Amino acid sequence: MPTTKRTKSRTRDGSSPETVREQVRRLINPVDAVVLTRERLQEVLDDAVARGRMTRDDATQLLAELVSRGRRQTDDLLRELEALVTAPAGRVLREVDRARRVTGIATAAGVGGITAYDDMTAAQVIERLEDLPPTDLRAVRDHERRNANRKTVLAAVDRKLR
Repeated sequence: MPTTKRTKSRTRDGSSPETVREQVRRLINPVDAVVLTRERLQEVLDDAVARGRMTRDDATQLLAELVSRGRRQTDDLLRELEALVTAPAGRVLREVDRARRVTGIATAAGVGGITAYDDMTAAQVIERLEDLPPTDLRAVRDHERRNANRKTVLAAVDRKLR
């Protein structure tokens, strides 16, 4: 029986295409993550109080702590998932913008060589300033002053222009 050597394809940055899938699985491992509603927790604790296993005050404190921890963990999970999903998109947009600048093609709905500028947060804009030539930096600065006027973006542009 012939043996075949399996090779995984790699992306340009050297990471495996399954990296995102593996990272999502790591974040939402069925063994580590469970979903319990506040109502279900309340039912279980009410039952424990009714059977004399704990006091009402203890049950109330426990429920509040469980819900608080659950909310913090949910927020952390959502932040990690958002970073996981948006990071590759940011790299793709940077490459598209770089290719447009090299070929001289104007950006669609963009400012200063940055595609989808008006949909970006200040942090995303600042991250994209790295590759811009001075002419595009000035266009970003002018647009920013006329529109959102975000001080962090303006300060970052000024630092790059010095």
